[in-house]
Amino acid sequence: MPDEKENFYSGHRDRLREKFLSGHLADYEKLELLLTYVIPRRDVRPLARGLVNKFGGVYQVLSASIDDLVSFKGIGRNTAVFIKLVHQMMQIGYKKQLNENPVFHNESILHNYCRSILCGKLVEEMHVLYLDSELKLMADDLHTIGTINASDVYPREIARRALQLNARSVVMVHNHPASGNSFSSDDKDATIKTMRVLETLGIELYDHILVTNDMVFSMRGMHMLN
Repeated sequence: MPDEKENFYSGHRDRLREKFLSGHLADYEKLELLLTYVIPRRDVRPLARGLVNKFGGVYQVLSASIDDLVSFKGIGRNTAVFIKLVHQMMQIGYKKQLNENPVFHNESILHNYCRSILCGKLVEEMHVLYLDSELKLMADDLHTIGTINASDVYPREIARRALQLNARSVVMVHNHPASGNSFSSDDKDATIKTMRVLETLGIELYDHILVTNDMVFSMRGMHMLN
């Protein structure tokens, strides 16, 4: 009987790999395939579906904390570390691309990087990305940590840091953990104030990016910075 189970799991995983190679896997199936490499002798399909349902999506699973992952029945510490390792490798890859290429070269990389650092956070965070004269990433600073529905912005601190780095452009990035809504009126006001302070120094506010759930909104893309 164990041999029959082993053969079933092996055949199912072979089919998952083939579907992945042909580009036909659903998101939860990709997570399932990932889990097979760290949990080799168990049916992990219910586990993958359960994780996606609990956290709200694959990105949210990858960005969840180790403690939150371990609290989910069926996920041990080794599996949680493996998931976090995959998440950090994604961040490293995106950040390296932004260090080496202008952000406009492939804006999906910028958006994916922002999603990877903020998706799944339980409170608002404001990050500021500082760009050089070629619009390559110089630094990603955690500007402030707020509450579930607010984070402070200090335009003069952003300007001071930009001057310190000799940055030529800035990208504001924050998240909305409590809703899937787009930019609030407070977000827009903070953006305008920051843009005005930076303009006096000859520094461009390139974009303000919002991450909510696993969606990304761009003020630049929505023509809100004109």
